[in-house]
Amino acid sequence: MTGPAGRGLLDGKVVVVTAAAGAGIGSAVARRCLDEGARVVLGDSHERRLGETRDLLSPAYPDRVSAVPCDVTDEAAVRRLIDGAVTRYGRLDVLVNNAGLGGNRPVTELDDEEWHLVLDVTLTGTFRCTRAALRQMIAQGGGGAIVNNASVLGWRAQAGQAHYAAAKAGVMAFTRCTALDVAAHGIRVNAVAPSLAAHPFLAKVMSPEELDVLARREAFGRAAEPWEVATVVAFLASDYASYLTGEVISVSSQHP
Repeated sequence: MTGPAGRGLLDGKVVVVTAAAGAGIGSAVARRCLDEGARVVLGDSHERRLGETRDLLSPAYPDRVSAVPCDVTDEAAVRRLIDGAVTRYGRLDVLVNNAGLGGNRPVTELDDEEWHLVLDVTLTGTFRCTRAALRQMIAQGGGGAIVNNASVLGWRAQAGQAHYAAAKAGVMAFTRCTALDVAAHGIRVNAVAPSLAAHPFLAKVMSPEELDVLARREAFGRAAEPWEVATVVAFLASDYASYLTGEVISVSSQHP
């Protein structure tokens, strides 16, 4: 995708991406935004992998990618991430809330600690980062975009996913309400809802047999690649989505 006069969709924009380390959706989003001309700040709680991801991207995008360690459950760390982007590049134009935590456990085996952790990372972390980003965008004079990573499980039931689905349904509702809160400032807030995206974390929480069953439910018989989700995120972050706010876009080939 290219914008007017062959420029990238995000030419010159400053983008912050949470949970951007490793080989998942976050790093794919970062790479796509860089491809589209953005300056990107990577955030992640895993400092070693964060540094590796930055070092992997830096040679192809000199002076346009940096990294700030960030645990989205820590308000001070969230502020450092947003402040770090502004200090480095002078402003903030886009926030991509990709941080999330799941698992695979029936309600009868869920304890309070796991329930609260999944919601703190996935839902409250999205809130913390959004609040910090919106305050900065408004202080700049308004304008900007936030893209949240939700999930089709915010709409659909799946056994063992009550905590994760509840958090993602919350992200969807949070997206819609926040969009109305900041529309007057010219800030757009949208979300993507992937059904099944191939990334290393899935293999840690689900067996190959379970993943195969989920893949067969998709019309294409496979999971989405992270770059396929990243393409939709880049569109929502760009001015081509100028009239979209409060929307949740399903990135899925799965149908009831």
